[in-house]
Amino acid sequence: MRQTALDYAAMPEKVLLRHAQEGDREAFRAIMQRHNQRLFRVARAVVSNDDEAEDVLQDSYLKAFSAIRLFRGESGLITWLTAITLNEARGRLRRRRPTESLEDMEETGVRIIPFPGMAEIPDPEAETVRSEVRHLLEQAIDGLSDEFRIVFMLRDVEGCSVEETATQLDINPQTVRTRLFRARQSLRQELVLKLSSGMEGVFPFLGARCSRIADRVLERLSASAPPG
Repeated sequence: MRQTALDYAAMPEKVLLRHAQEGDREAFRAIMQRHNQRLFRVARAVVSNDDEAEDVLQDSYLKAFSAIRLFRGESGLITWLTAITLNEARGRLRRRRPTESLEDMEETGVRIIPFPGMAEIPDPEAETVRSEVRHLLEQAIDGLSDEFRIVFMLRDVEGCSVEETATQLDINPQTVRTRLFRARQSLRQELVLKLSSGMEGVFPFLGARCSRIADRVLERLSASAPPG
């Protein structure tokens, strides 16, 4: 009698977990593909580099697979996987920090904001991002009230001191500080509002990238398995 192929993608997580705990690697692949997006973002938030975040994810999954039989469900599976990923990412960060130089950190990705005193390498993609960010910021500044906008422009854009700003506007220094605080607060709220609709799509880890990670983890598991 022909055995019906299992539809891992449609399985409830508890059933998928049970198969994975029995050593079913295709079930574990489905678990990886189901949680890749969140776990990649967690790793990426810690190590700040796409390639290293992928490495973190692979090592985290290998650790998870080796320990999955011990998982008893006291917390949710995603909570458990997230804890493993955070531990792996933070461990890498701790190992990296003592020896990583400024030059090394600069080479880990495109610099969007130029570091003072260093030559900026022309990059069309980075310039596009800078232009979009500037446009959003300019719109938000334009939306400030007049009294807040002028204080913000003098202090944060032009770099004037509190005293210079107070003298130029004929107001006392404490008023400058208060208005600057409120201007920044208003800008922050406005920018969060403008950007929040796009938050769900940041650091995408879907499609081919998602499948690639699952394939690599299973290849590493196969390579490390004792001959049967």
